[in-house]
Amino acid sequence: MKGNPFVRYAAALINGIVLYVYLPDWTVVPKVAMLAGLGLLLWGIRRTSGKLVKPIQTASGLGGLLLLLTLGWGISYQHTARNQSDNLIHITDTLRSYVGVITAQPEERARTFRVELAIRRGKWMSLGGEQWQPLSGRVIVYLDKVGQPMPNYGEVWLVSGSPRPIDPPLNPGEFDYKQYLSYRNIYHQQYLRPYERTILSVDPPNRITYLATRVNRWADSVFTHQVGNRAEYGIVNAMILGVRDDLDTELYRAYAAAGAVHVLSVSGLHVGILFLVLTFLLRFLIKRPRGKLLMAFLQLTILWFYALITGFSPPVLRSAAMFSLLIVANASGRQQQFINSLAASAFFILCFDPYALFSAGFQLSYLAVGGIGAWQSPLYQSVTFRYKLADKIWELTAVALVAQLITFPLGVFYFHQFPTYFLLANPIVIVMSNILLPLAMAALALSGVPYINELLGWLLEKTAWFLNNAVTQTSALPGAAWDGLWISQLVMVLIYVVIFSGAALMITRDRVYLWATSLAALVVAGLTLRDDFEQTRQKRLAVHFLPHRTAVSLTDGHQSTILTDLDANDTRSFDFYLKNTFGQWGVSDLNIIKVGQSSSVEDSIPKRLACYQNRSYTLWVWHGKTILLVNQLSGSYHWRLPAVVDYLIIRRNALRAWNQLDGRVVARHIIFDDSNKTPLTDKLLASAKELGVSCYSVRQMGAYVADL
Repeated sequence: MKGNPFVRYAAALINGIVLYVYLPDWTVVPKVAMLAGLGLLLWGIRRTSGKLVKPIQTASGLGGLLLLLTLGWGISYQHTARNQSDNLIHITDTLRSYVGVITAQPEERARTFRVELAIRRGKWMSLGGEQWQPLSGRVIVYLDKVGQPMPNYGEVWLVSGSPRPIDPPLNPGEFDYKQYLSYRNIYHQQYLRPYERTILSVDPPNRITYLATRVNRWADSVFTHQVGNRAEYGIVNAMILGVRDDLDTELYRAYAAAGAVHVLSVSGLHVGILFLVLTFLLRFLIKRPRGKLLMAFLQLTILWFYALITGFSPPVLRSAAMFSLLIVANASGRQQQFINSLAASAFFILCFDPYALFSAGFQLSYLAVGGIGAWQSPLYQSVTFRYKLADKIWELTAVALVAQLITFPLGVFYFHQFPTYFLLANPIVIVMSNILLPLAMAALALSGVPYINELLGWLLEKTAWFLNNAVTQTSALPGAAWDGLWISQLVMVLIYVVIFSGAALMITRDRVYLWATSLAALVVAGLTLRDDFEQTRQKRLAVHFLPHRTAVSLTDGHQSTILTDLDANDTRSFDFYLKNTFGQWGVSDLNIIKVGQSSSVEDSIPKRLACYQNRSYTLWVWHGKTILLVNQLSGSYHWRLPAVVDYLIIRRNALRAWNQLDGRVVARHIIFDDSNKTPLTDKLLASAKELGVSCYSVRQMGAYVADL
């Protein structure tokens, strides 16, 4: 670390950011750190004053690191919107309307446009009456797109109504969308009909970003003209512009299964590929007078033009800044350690945006680039080939191996899958990306030149077709993706201990790293065996939160049966709300029964589950517990159950008043799923308090989970 000072600086800054995020109320810690840091720094300076040669003192270094820790805490506090007194989150009265400006390029969804609005002022009832007042905050707005053009960056809207706070995850293991958006200082969302907003003017908050969005739209129009096939157009748009609106769902799944989904989001990988290609193409300039300066100028110009056409995507901005530091250091003739330059870019990026630290893209990009820079060359040189083609394939394979090794624990933690054939797909993806990215840049640069633009468009489409075909064929192989993986944060950290200690052991041959690797591996194995033992013995009833739907599961060991009215084609809802739950519980055999399915279909019903269904209700008996799902209580058929049921689940507004249950059914536990209308459920919950009835609503309280 002695020759890499920015590694220490970045580590201290990161500790301060983490301290604020996880312990924001511990204000005494940064205060003590600041005082101790100033004291140590001044004491170290005083000890070296008057000396001709001033050695670096441990006290001064430690003091500086403590001050950087305080800086990390301070910039995190400053960048947290909820700390502003006029933020929307502090309003207790109902907001009637507000004025906001679009601060990011809108996204097109299946039925809506997704828009980020920065609020400028709002109107609500206060002591002085209803009047406009200064207000801040950011809101995710979903605008019904029927008959509406795509909104534009910088549009100022007058919005009627009040946004609502973003819901926390309501199912075990569900993706925490609320926390994800909070790292971007977004705490509210709102669904709008077209008549609920009025465009007042166009006033871009940032002229450079406004230019970037215009360039992004222009580039999209060029690719629309040059690439005719929808599948290839979707890939080019995703890889070059970061727009995945036209990407087919099945094609996206194929990329995920092949371990190549990272190429579909503009990120540090794309900037890195562009950097390497430019370095290769411009290397002839190095030997010429001022060739290094000219090469650096061209590299910086093209890299930042790429950042411009992506609409200044945050991952691309971060990576462009990182490689810009490397380019400037190389052009100045100063010998810079790669790891130090990498840490320097992370340091300055986190000073600008401390919450970038918690972005999966940031973490994966820096791990991949750092791992490739540190380990790819030794791995590549460990094996030699006589023929150039074999040597080139091995070089690409070494890159894929290192990148996958360094990122797979984080990838499993975030995405819960591992691509089995990554070694087969990634070298092809890397080669084709090295061709496609420069080709796309050339197609944009020469889009106004007749004939040449058509040739480049044809080559671009064929390159994208070959990439799609290679990935699709790989994903179609048996067992292409190891899905349903689930590891805790502790296990992920321990796996990284194994990886880094193992690498250190191979380099240094020090037995200390052998013990560290072995101990961490044993702990990982122990935790995995413990979790598997607990999952094998689990018996669990769950009423899941599924928007406007029913989802009730019975889990026995690694098997689970779920009764739901979710459409079989709606894989998106299942993946977002339910998939992670069953992954966390270690369910490997999931049996789905549709609500209303005939009970005569015995093959779909587990042996331990007795089931009876009719139009009014579904009755299950499972491990001695009775579970009743009520579909309707009104009507000519006045049914009743003579015995007490353990769990009564109300669905589809079957219950409208508590007296409807009199003489029909008595239950120990009453649960409302989200197929009931929210106002009706709220009314029943309010009256239940007055009547002393104990009940549960998954909309308000999250999934109901009972271990039997």
